Amino acid sequence: TPWSPRAAKQFQPSQLPGPYSPQSFDPPQPVVSADKCAVDDVDRVPCGEPGVDGAQCGVINCCFDGQQCYYGKTVTVQCTIDGQFVLVAARDTTLPRLSLDSISLWGGSDAPCSAVDYTTNFAIYQFPVTACGTRAMELGDSVVYENKMSSAYEVGLGPFGAITRDSHYELYFQCRYSNTAIAALAVQLFSSAPLPVAASGPLRVELRLGNGRCVTKGCMQEQAAYTSYYGDADYPVTKVLREPVYVEVRMLGRTDPNIALVLGHCWATSSPDPYSLPQWDLLVDGCPYQDDRYLTTPIPVDGSSGLQFPSHYKRFVLKMFTFVDPASMAPLHERVFIHCSTSVCQPSAADPCEPRCTRQRRDVAAAEQQFPRVSVVVSSGEVLYVEA
Repeated sequence: TPWSPRAAKQFQPSQLPGPYSPQSFDPPQPVVSADKCAVDDVDRVPCGEPGVDGAQCGVINCCFDGQQCYYGKTVTVQCTIDGQFVLVAARDTTLPRLSLDSISLWGGSDAPCSAVDYTTNFAIYQFPVTACGTRAMELGDSVVYENKMSSAYEVGLGPFGAITRDSHYELYFQCRYSNTAIAALAVQLFSSAPLPVAASGPLRVELRLGNGRCVTKGCMQEQAAYTSYYGDADYPVTKVLREPVYVEVRMLGRTDPNIALVLGHCWATSSPDPYSLPQWDLLVDGCPYQDDRYLTTPIPVDGSSGLQFPSHYKRFVLKMFTFVDPASMAPLHERVFIHCSTSVCQPSAADPCEPRCTRQRRDVAAAEQQFPRVSVVVSSGEVLYVEA
C-alpha cells in the first residue's frame, strides 16, 4: 500500500530522550530548489491528510495546485505530533540527480533508518526522533531533535589525485517540540566559493572554453558550443557536476596550412600552477584517459568547421568534476584549471600528427623519439564547481 503519514496522536515531551551538548554547525540557510513545485502529475507523492487546503499545505512545506497537496522537488522535512521525523527526498534536489539509494542518516541506512517507500523520483523516510542516531538538545523551553542526511558518491582515483562527478548532498534537519508548538527546520550545507584567479596561456597558443548554445532545431551542441567563447570578464566560469566543458586549443599568428597543432597531455589541477597537485588526466598522448569513467571526448575539427586553418585547432569535451581529499574522500568543492601540453607538427607519411588511440603507449613514445617536438603548456582560466 502507498505510504501515508501515521495518524496523529497527542504528543507528550516526556516521551522523548533527554538533551545532549550540541555540536555547532554552519548558520542556517534556506533549502532552495528552482521550480520546486514543477512535478508531473504521475510523479506526485501526496502530502498531508486528505482535504488539506493551500494554507495548511504551505505550513508543512509542500506544494498546492488548487486541488492537491504534494511534495516538491527538494528534501522536505516534517515533524509529527507523536514524535516522528518524516523526510521526503526528491531525485531532482540536485544536478546531477541525487542517487536515492545512496542516502544515509547518522544512524546508517538500515531499518528503521531506511526508506519506508520509494517511487521513481522520491524516497520517503519515517522514523522516531529517538532513532537513527538523532541527537537531542534543550533550547529554552523547547527540546530539539537533530539528525543529518547525506548521500554517497563515487570517487575516481588517479595516480596524482582523486575526483568525483556525483552530487554530494548534506542536510541537517531538526524537529523542535515545546508544550505549545512543533516546528521543522532543514539546513543545507554549502561551501564558500574561492576568490577569482586569472590564468592565461603562454606564447602563441591559446586555450579557451566554448559557451555557444543550440538555438535551432536539429542543431548539434558539440558544434554550436564553439560558436562563442567565455571572455576574460566571464571568469571564473561556473559549472555543475557532469555538465559538459567544451575546450578548444588553437595556434595564434600562423598562416601555414601545412602544419598541425598536436595535443600531448591534457590535465586538470586545483590551482593555476600546471605542475601542482592534485592532478587529474584528461588526455594522455592525445587520447582519452582510460581510467576515467566519463571519458574525455575529442571533437574532430575539419573543413566543415568553417575555419580557415582547421589543423591549427584541437577541441575536446569533458564532464565537470570536483577534486576529492585523498585522506577523507570528501569533495573539496575547489576550482579547476585545465592545462594542455601542445606542439606544432608537419604531417608526413611517417608522422600524420594525429594520435592513434588504439596503439600501445610504447608505440607513441617511440614515434615521439623519432620525431621530437618542442612542447608548450597552455592553461585555461578558472572553472568553479557549483551546486545546482
